[in-house]
Amino acid sequence: MITQDQSGTISFLSSGTAFADDTVKVARSSTHISEIFIGKDRVFKLKRAVKYPYLDFSTVDLRKTFCEAEVRVNRRTAPDLYLGVKAITHDLGGYHFGGKGEVVDWVVEMTKFDEASLFDRLAENDKLDRHLMEHLADKIASFHAHAEARQDGGGRTGAAMTVEGNAAAFGENGDGIVDPVKVAMLTDLHHQELTMVGDLLGQRRRMGSVRHCHGDMHLGNIFTDQNGEPVLFDAIEFNEAFASIDVLFDLSFLLMDLDHRGLGTLATVTLNRYLDITGDGAGLLGLPLFMSLRAAIRSHVACAVANSIDDGNVKAAKAVEAQKYLDLALEYMEVHEPQLVAVGGLSGSGKSRLGRDLAPHVGARPGARVVRSDVLRKRIAGVHPLDKLGPEGYTAEMSQRTYAAVYEEVRTVLATGHSVIADCVFSKPQERAEIEAVAKEFDVPFDGFWLEADPDIMAARVTKRRGNASDADAEVVKMQLGYDLGDITWNRVDSSLSQKHTDLQALKILGLNA
Repeated sequence: MITQDQSGTISFLSSGTAFADDTVKVARSSTHISEIFIGKDRVFKLKRAVKYPYLDFSTVDLRKTFCEAEVRVNRRTAPDLYLGVKAITHDLGGYHFGGKGEVVDWVVEMTKFDEASLFDRLAENDKLDRHLMEHLADKIASFHAHAEARQDGGGRTGAAMTVEGNAAAFGENGDGIVDPVKVAMLTDLHHQELTMVGDLLGQRRRMGSVRHCHGDMHLGNIFTDQNGEPVLFDAIEFNEAFASIDVLFDLSFLLMDLDHRGLGTLATVTLNRYLDITGDGAGLLGLPLFMSLRAAIRSHVACAVANSIDDGNVKAAKAVEAQKYLDLALEYMEVHEPQLVAVGGLSGSGKSRLGRDLAPHVGARPGARVVRSDVLRKRIAGVHPLDKLGPEGYTAEMSQRTYAAVYEEVRTVLATGHSVIADCVFSKPQERAEIEAVAKEFDVPFDGFWLEADPDIMAARVTKRRGNASDADAEVVKMQLGYDLGDITWNRVDSSLSQKHTDLQALKILGLNA
């Protein structure tokens, strides 16, 4: 496994003299493939001289190649973080950066960032919120849109390789840690799911959904910079098969990580914002498999770590972690019958907030797809959900196109077996009838909610909105109050009181627990 002695290099990097600043004490972090040395302003990342079935850092030349690859792939998302690659040389005077002696190793040089801004740390300290996760989803969607499309990865073949690779890893490391019956059950379920979704995965590759992605997009590989911007880093460079994947498989690691940490609501928010931008609702057919595969990978990695350490307490903790991830992987494979929920009401009635709050409770994890007319209107106009539209965005023709787009996206998502919440004003009886007709078309349960509140409360809500896809203001509310709503047969919910009160009313009607 370990192919070369790097003790001299490690001693050099552990000393403050290796850093061209005022570093006095060097902090060090280790993984099974890297050693990271943290100074005052700079960070050096050394690839360990190891060889595994999935990576080869066994020679100096290979470590140089992969250091260069790491900088190249990560500058796509973190250009200011990755400064370059430096050679470490050795002569009679000792170790140096770029000296005249023999090159004995290579390191990636990085700018130091505040580790407290890592998203896993923010999650631990309850500092992740909806707006930050939506901003991150925007970044990810843009990254995927600009990433190189690949035809040599992903698809049915890529997913099958992951299934078999997981089974082999459990066979090698899972003995005595996880239940072999559960492992066998999971492998069988993955093969069955592949039979169901394999054609879609191949079609997605042909259509450009397999791209050179990040490959390791969990919360620990994201931080916020000094401007509060989310930054993705530490993408996989050592094995292109791990990074040339379906974009939703890339996103699924983040969704699974959030869900595993008990942040399912934020996982739902992230998924919905990503789909708002990309319009990739048809890909939801593959999401349960993708999330299950991600949880399975984390499970067998925890098994491997448990087997590699002697500390009894850490070993036991890793074993528990492996079992929890395995159970989560099985949960993602459970079948949930889709349903359609419609949330209507005048602007400021709280319908979008209710739709967002209900989503984590409806359907398969991480929750329902929220199809929101305000967002689709912006997509039709070719602008970001938070960009404001002028009068041309609110003509009768544009509204007709928007509702038609809502019905079509709802159909697309229901066809994948995923549940949907349709969030629109639905002020016309015909609009309410048409969304109900979609539920009948797919033979799925339907629940409609009509939210209403005191006009002054609605006007105050729209006036206070920030960072919202809706452009409605108090004048729009005043205009809507004159609408002829016709006969409303949906569940009427008074949303004048607290958000929690409104949510509890709706959850009770749906037969769900908060």
